[in-house]
Amino acid sequence: MDRFESMRVLVAVVDAGSLSAAGRTLGMPLATVSRKISELESDLRTRLLIRSTRRLTLTDAGHDYVAACRRILADVAETERAASGEYSAPRGDLVITAPVVFGRLHIVPVVVEFLRAYPQVNVRLALGDRAVNLLEDHVDLALRIGTLPDSSMVSTNLGIVRHLTCASPGYLAAHGAPRDPRDLATHACVSFEIMAAANTWPFHIAGAEIAVAIRPRLIVSTAEAAIEAAVLGAGITRTLSYQVEMHLRTGMLERLLVPFECPPVPVQFLYPGHGRLPLKLRALLDFAAARLRDRLKLTERSLSASAPRKTRGPKTLIRRPRPRH
Repeated sequence: MDRFESMRVLVAVVDAGSLSAAGRTLGMPLATVSRKISELESDLRTRLLIRSTRRLTLTDAGHDYVAACRRILADVAETERAASGEYSAPRGDLVITAPVVFGRLHIVPVVVEFLRAYPQVNVRLALGDRAVNLLEDHVDLALRIGTLPDSSMVSTNLGIVRHLTCASPGYLAAHGAPRDPRDLATHACVSFEIMAAANTWPFHIAGAEIAVAIRPRLIVSTAEAAIEAAVLGAGITRTLSYQVEMHLRTGMLERLLVPFECPPVPVQFLYPGHGRLPLKLRALLDFAAARLRDRLKLTERSLSASAPRKTRGPKTLIRRPRPRH
């Protein structure tokens, strides 16, 4: 029996939640997965998994053994990386994940530039608006937008983005602009369901974040679709600043309700914090972080330039007394 292979299969079963799911992940027949687990339990003379029709549960011995397997497999992987020269020069494969629009606008150009500078590194870029588990999905680096939960992961701050409320000049000419977030109840809205609840948007009102009810005439599943619908005059939408920077700069959309915008949210790189950092990942972090910080600063400056100016009230006419002759 290949003990390392059996350990790898066991960890995959625990992470996937079932033998069949682990088999799909590993590209291994279900019968082979089941046989390897049974052989491992027989060799250890203890039961590791309690199998039922609905789920798998680890025994106490199984909990301890799986934790040890993770440490051993991580040590073996790190030793192999060191032996292959991964710590002496940036080389090998990297897996990166990022939100779809941010990835297309910012990550792709930086990665292409990185590949030119490091010809022995290959990158697989997985773009998606739902967060993935870095360890389970074997991701080296993730770009995340928003406050991160406490975890064993390490984060690198890159800058900030803002949630903006926008509409096309055509829509505003026909329906007027909301002066208060609660006016949105009388406006047609285009909602992006992944970014927020479909029927409420948060705003900063009187020092507190409040969920304001909206009237979604159109609910879409991607930010790009929401922005395109807003440009076409379907209604008011709320999205992230980097997604609409160009539309604001060219006048296709106008920024609304600026005094009520929520505080900006951080943009960060996230990567596993255990073990020695591979040189290829360190090279990417050093290369990409500085460039992304510059890009986000440019976006902030562009937003400041395109922000609607505060309107001033009418000037008060001061009558000066006529000189007496």
